[in-house]
Amino acid sequence: MSLSEAQSSVAGTKRPVTMEKLVNLCKRRGFVFPSSDIYGGLGSTFDYGPLGIELKRNVKEAWWRDMVQRRSDVLGLDAAILMHPRTWEASGHLQSFTDPLVDCKKCKQRFRADHITGDRCPECGGELTEARRFNLMFKTFMGPVEDEASTVYLRPETAQGIFVNFDNIVDTQRVKLPFGVAQIGKSFRNEITPGNFIFRTREFEQMEMEFFVRPNAEEEERWFNFWVEFRYNWFLKYGVARDHLRMRPHGAEELSHYSRGTTDLEFLYPFGWGELEGIAKRGSYDLDQHAKYSGRDLTYFDDETKERFRPWVIEPALGVDRAMLAFMLEAYDEDVVENEERIVMRFDARLAPIKVAVFPLLRKGGQPEKAQAVREELQRYFPVAYDQAGSIGRRYRRQDEIGTPFGVTIDHQTMDDDTVTLRDRDSTQQERIPIARLASEISARIGWHR
Repeated sequence: MSLSEAQSSVAGTKRPVTMEKLVNLCKRRGFVFPSSDIYGGLGSTFDYGPLGIELKRNVKEAWWRDMVQRRSDVLGLDAAILMHPRTWEASGHLQSFTDPLVDCKKCKQRFRADHITGDRCPECGGELTEARRFNLMFKTFMGPVEDEASTVYLRPETAQGIFVNFDNIVDTQRVKLPFGVAQIGKSFRNEITPGNFIFRTREFEQMEMEFFVRPNAEEEERWFNFWVEFRYNWFLKYGVARDHLRMRPHGAEELSHYSRGTTDLEFLYPFGWGELEGIAKRGSYDLDQHAKYSGRDLTYFDDETKERFRPWVIEPALGVDRAMLAFMLEAYDEDVVENEERIVMRFDARLAPIKVAVFPLLRKGGQPEKAQAVREELQRYFPVAYDQAGSIGRRYRRQDEIGTPFGVTIDHQTMDDDTVTLRDRDSTQQERIPIARLASEISARIGWHR
């Protein structure tokens, strides 16, 4: 799909899932729990359960595979969360990373001033205070003394770790423009009004890439358009519907202080369209600022033109948690199978937390032992579930609800000829497969090579 076609795709279709349904499923089946749940939780912080961490790991690995491992022009990095405080002076975060905050004089609740209409409290109708700027960075102290000299910050983005390592990467990797540096890591923002489950939280993970190009407007625009389309198509590749995804260029009044132009990829959440990923033209702002504040040159020498300059940057930046939320919402479905209602999470098989479940049809006749042997063999290649409790239909439903794409049933015939039934989650169709080629068949159906 072209850039203009995607920008015009804005209608969207109604979803079968509410946020409440998804939140309930996530807690009930072990995807996402409220953090510190036994103590009543901690505002907008979440823990990823046994299924959630597998889904999260798969999302990150899919991004890393497509953004780094399958490209010859992108390298990886893992920078520290704690950085020299001058980093945040140079980047502008100490001065500009703020939101307007208002308080209700009556109920004492706090709100972002730009998220409310009128001059009264949206909760109780009370009078609001004048807006004041609130810095979103978490502050802490390094060392035994808590004073201004020992102040450090939890990073609000991973990007600056890439920029401060620019010289290290150029000096050690013999890179040539254009090239990118990518990383996945935790970031922290002291949001005034977090909410909508894992859409906006104070602790989250980011997947960011800084793509360095020559300081040329034509070169910048070409690569900006490339990455916008590449990232748009990445979500389609892993199962997001076209009418639930759109491109929205930023207006001049909403551009970040560093941005020469930004396009958001927006997803149709139950609460409406919201940002999923941002692709920004950062120019040479970051390298210029860090050169100024550090005294380091931070330029690139072009062997072909014999010129020295600071490259411009294109930045695709995606939150892992928002990507997970989008994939879970997209996967959620309700249908009827054999006159029985079911919830089914139709994850792309590459993202599914569990790839295959193994079931003995009966709990006797050597079937459980055979099933355990099949499970052990398949676990060499995939995350595998085992279930022998209840009717086979109920067991299928339990796996459908967590998105397991394939089910393997050991039955009477298995004991005679070493074949099993391989069930597809979405179609519910079953096929007889020899155990000897079960792993290769499942692997092919997952589509690791795509």
